Amino acid sequence: MRIAAVLLTLIALAVPAPALADSPVVAAFYYPWFGSPEDGGYAHWAQDGHAPPMDIASDYYPAYGPYASNNAAVIATQMQEVQSAGINELAVSWWGRGSPEDQTLPDVIAGAAPFGIQIAAHIEPYAGRTAQSVLADATYLHSLGIDTVYVYQPFLEAPADWAPVNDALHAMGITTFAETGLVGQAVTGHFSGVYTYDTVTYGARFLARYCSEAHAVGLICAPSVGPGFDARRATGNPVVKPRRNGQTYDDMWLAAIAAGADEITITSFNEWQEGTQIEPAVGVTLGSYRYASYNGAWGLEGLAAQDAYLDRTAYWANLFRKARDRPKP
Repeated sequence: MRIAAVLLTLIALAVPAPALADSPVVAAFYYPWFGSPEDGGYAHWAQDGHAPPMDIASDYYPAYGPYASNNAAVIATQMQEVQSAGINELAVSWWGRGSPEDQTLPDVIAGAAPFGIQIAAHIEPYAGRTAQSVLADATYLHSLGIDTVYVYQPFLEAPADWAPVNDALHAMGITTFAETGLVGQAVTGHFSGVYTYDTVTYGARFLARYCSEAHAVGLICAPSVGPGFDARRATGNPVVKPRRNGQTYDDMWLAAIAAGADEITITSFNEWQEGTQIEPAVGVTLGSYRYASYNGAWGLEGLAAQDAYLDRTAYWANLFRKARDRPKP
């Protein structure tokens, strides 16, 4: 691991909650689903027949190797990185009660607290999910201290089915976001706001119209920005959105800020299988495969490039907050 686990644990205990906790929200989608041999296997790293630790289901290789998400030192490292990047909320992928993600969630909540990072839930389309089951899910998650939920693919159910659910959740003080490009669906479903997640379908040029439509009907606009997309090693999906040495990320951030976004969501902190991660990566040859690196991003190389996307996120998060704090004409 790049940073000593003991040092990180001490840092985690010593760092006070930062002012970012009260700043406009910059959220990142976060995946607590990675495993190690101690957990019974390399969950997700071994997707599509790959054989970790040398051969993983990603075109990129984590700077501290194929880690386990329930490892306390890993969580401490990640929270330090999240804080340094100006991110003040993590939307944690959640696949229902009793799932591995559910079991790891309390560890993530505990690890985030010393850094002042809020934890939201990204409720995925688990088997049997309905609008009514999400009402029970969000009530349970609220008992853990979570008061924001993002619902991925909500309109597998009819939009109208969500209205009474969201009314009940809002009465409990829970903010709800719908993943959709169609703002009208979220209005019908009585969601608090909208986000896009998919930065391939919903690129930079889409965001101005999106936020304009959301604001016209009183919804929170939380468009998603991301560095690129490449899932070929994990799923065989041939679609690639190249990073262009960081230009893709810059274009999306600039468009989101110009669109008047109320919050910004980042796809993603660590979805390695889809190549959307901003977590540090290292270019290395293992066996016969050469993993991609962030070399060239904003002119950086080597060790400096490993943290390039975290550093650039901090830059853009700062600009976003300045734009949000600027008095309106």
